[in-house]
Amino acid sequence: MLQIKQPLHILWPFLIGIALATVNAFGVEHEGWEALKKGGYIIMIRHAVAPGGGDPPNFSLDDCTTQRNLSDEGRLQAQALGEAFRQRQIPIDEVYSSQWCRCKETAQLAFGTYKELPALNSFFEYPDLDVRQTEAMVDFLQQRRPHRGNLILVTHQVNITALTDVFPSQGEIIVITMSADTQLEVIVRIKVQD
Repeated sequence: MLQIKQPLHILWPFLIGIALATVNAFGVEHEGWEALKKGGYIIMIRHAVAPGGGDPPNFSLDDCTTQRNLSDEGRLQAQALGEAFRQRQIPIDEVYSSQWCRCKETAQLAFGTYKELPALNSFFEYPDLDVRQTEAMVDFLQQRRPHRGNLILVTHQVNITALTDVFPSQGEIIVITMSADTQLEVIVRIKVQD
């Protein structure tokens, strides 16, 4: 049994702080989901759990057996992502995915359908592609702004970080707006529990 040695009135500020942090985290995520119901957002999602980092030396884009792929936990997480969108009736214009198998599988399990977009491909082991791919992604977003629904982009940590300065966890949702002068602003980060 937990024994509290300090008088409770001394712990109140600490306990209230924990409670407020919990409420604020819930409140921000709740407001984020509510905003998504209106549509018009760019939603970047890092692929679901795929243990390890990078890809094996024999990596081939055309052969999933040579890549780092989703684990069973990752597959459940991807399904939970899609269910979170469906339960909240979040409108979706289109879903795009990196050509890496872990991203395509995340998109398939979560949303059922997607289009491949090379600008979402990882440049983790190809740092010379960083600027070119990030610029290609901004160009794509200028042409494909979400309208009634939201635009979903399933990609990798490096791509999301290059665009937003956010280092997302696997399966994390980053909600973004884009201004007329192509400035990206992160509105909210959402983690879906599987």
